[in-house]
Amino acid sequence: MPPRFPRFAALLAILLVGTLPCAHAVEYTQVNTTASKISFTYNQFGSRAYGTFGKFDATLDFDTTNPTAAHAKLTIDLASIDAGASDANSELQKPAWFNTAKYPVATFESTGVEALGDHRYLITGNLTLRGLTRELQVKVLLKPEKAIGIFDGDIVVKRSDFKIGEGEWGDTVVSDDINIRFRIVAPER
Repeated sequence: MPPRFPRFAALLAILLVGTLPCAHAVEYTQVNTTASKISFTYNQFGSRAYGTFGKFDATLDFDTTNPTAAHAKLTIDLASIDAGASDANSELQKPAWFNTAKYPVATFESTGVEALGDHRYLITGNLTLRGLTRELQVKVLLKPEKAIGIFDGDIVVKRSDFKIGEGEWGDTVVSDDINIRFRIVAPER
């Protein structure tokens, strides 16, 4: 009986590990931009304001077994901004703000990913906006749900770092801190 026990224990361990949830690799390589969302909040005249970007493209190469090799790129069409009012949307296209005639898109491209445990990751990357590039670190939570990965994250970006809203807008009428929140949805592969 003792010689059979080690083989039985090894077989049982293989079967159990093979059936544990998350024991298999999951890859996310396509982004569903229709189900995804990028929003932002800021303070204006002391009141909280909310907005979204309606058009963006995203690429993703994320393997849960090798997150440090992951790569992501996000390109946002700045003219697709909805800040809650058509006059605000028009104002944000002007040279003092996004200057969309010269800089129509903002891009974020990852340069590294660190696994923090419990489906949490720290993504380092470069944000380019108005021709200026700054390195950012974004904490992201991956929520796997029914063969879909939902990557939730948020970050505070200082508009002064990108010379957005200079001149008469450079004071405290609009907060320097812009809170950006994203929800990127990708099916499992």
